[in-house]
Amino acid sequence: MAKQQKRTGGTSSKVLAQLSGKHVLITGTTGFLGKVVLEKLIRAVPDIGGVHLLIRGNARRNDARCRFLEEIATSSVFDRLRQERGKVLETFLEDRLHFTTGEVTQPLFGLQPDAFRKLAGSIDAVINSAASVNFREELDKALSINTLSLENIAELARLNPALAVVQVSTCYVNGMNSGQITESVIKPAGEEIPRSSSGYYEIDELVRLLNDSIADVRSRYSDKALERKLVDLGIREANRYGWSDTYTFTKWLGEQLLIKALEGRALTIVRPSIIESALEEPAPGWIEGVKVADAIILAYARGKVTVFPGKRSGVIDVIPVDLVANSIILAVAEALGEPVRQRIYQCCSGSSNPVTLGEFIDHLMEEAKSNYAEYDLLFSRQPVKPFIAVNRTLFDAMVSGVRFPLSLARRTMRMLGQNHELKMLRNLDTTRALATIFGFYTAPDYIFHNDELLALASRMGKEDKVLFPVDARKIDWAVYLRKIHLAGLNRYALKAKNKLRPRSSRARKQAA
Repeated sequence: MAKQQKRTGGTSSKVLAQLSGKHVLITGTTGFLGKVVLEKLIRAVPDIGGVHLLIRGNARRNDARCRFLEEIATSSVFDRLRQERGKVLETFLEDRLHFTTGEVTQPLFGLQPDAFRKLAGSIDAVINSAASVNFREELDKALSINTLSLENIAELARLNPALAVVQVSTCYVNGMNSGQITESVIKPAGEEIPRSSSGYYEIDELVRLLNDSIADVRSRYSDKALERKLVDLGIREANRYGWSDTYTFTKWLGEQLLIKALEGRALTIVRPSIIESALEEPAPGWIEGVKVADAIILAYARGKVTVFPGKRSGVIDVIPVDLVANSIILAVAEALGEPVRQRIYQCCSGSSNPVTLGEFIDHLMEEAKSNYAEYDLLFSRQPVKPFIAVNRTLFDAMVSGVRFPLSLARRTMRMLGQNHELKMLRNLDTTRALATIFGFYTAPDYIFHNDELLALASRMGKEDKVLFPVDARKIDWAVYLRKIHLAGLNRYALKAKNKLRPRSSRARKQAA
């Protein structure tokens, strides 16, 4: 006991004890969630043995270490570490961060068999957060990264039977099911898929059929037409089996692949809901890029959208990224220390601290009206129009009714030699495009539950509840949405984008 307390800094943290000396492989650290997980492990788990990163090389930086140093290490996600413990960060990067250049979708990550075997033997756990989160991805690409690549994760576990696997999925593998959604294997809401006696769904034949359909489309189309047809195929097949988009369909398929491949081994599936900016760590409001809800917020802020399909009384399940990262770390610690079995945890807010779509909209509108000037990159002026959520049938009727005369007016203007684009028509098309992608998520007919995750947090104890909080009940939605999230969106996502696109020649020179 004394030895364990010495290793974990004299604390009673079960998480720190379980991760002490352990080596963890993370995929997807070029993404939003992966960066937060990495930063938290470096900052909060001082005795971790090492962190291994699988990073794909690209045209500009062909090896993992170079890409990390240029694209990830420079991220503002590490600002807190740099300011508080710059030497610790520097030492960790030199001594305990290990790089593997590889591609998650290639057999054995594109490594030689000996190198893959060595990687499997050098790690105690793997966190797979690599994914294509494009809701309307071409089916072949989504299937490759969200489903078939998980065979490589399974192969790591076959080579290392003691390996703990944590797969990051999404609550929205629930698809078009309605009602109370628990932390269990999800039954498809559409066309029947055979289920095994062990509880998972047999997807081999379905994947074969999908690949046949992909091959058929490829044989008949090329270039942009091929891309569009593969997107359409993905949506059509997703809808057939009970999902709204290709992303959630292929993530569900990936769950089934892993549950079957790792039967009898340590597998934990962590399902976040809509991941948004950090509540507290590494900094309140930290975010990278524009996420699901933010695309609609931005469109409203720029005056492009005033009406959107949605159910004001429906619970929109948003969860801050730091609570998700903490859930993943708890899951890794449990898998390393508890009896081997398969577990599913949902990281969400809907059952314990719900916020409705109406409340979400009202908080944002009120902040926009009273404090728009504080968000210089988000609002160019004070919004004057309301943001109204209406049911889908009414929305479709409104769009169709308004678009026809506007299209006719544009056609008439072009015949008269006037090529000016109608702003109202352009905004209407923006609204319709956003509704096509996100409309399903703004009219929720389900509640996600996370009783198992909260029970895990309780088992870990009081200290880990403080070090690695996962409970959404600590969120004050008015404060989070009005003061934390909008500020973070303005400071991190939009300022970073602004830096990448300096407008004047002088600004471009300064950036260079």
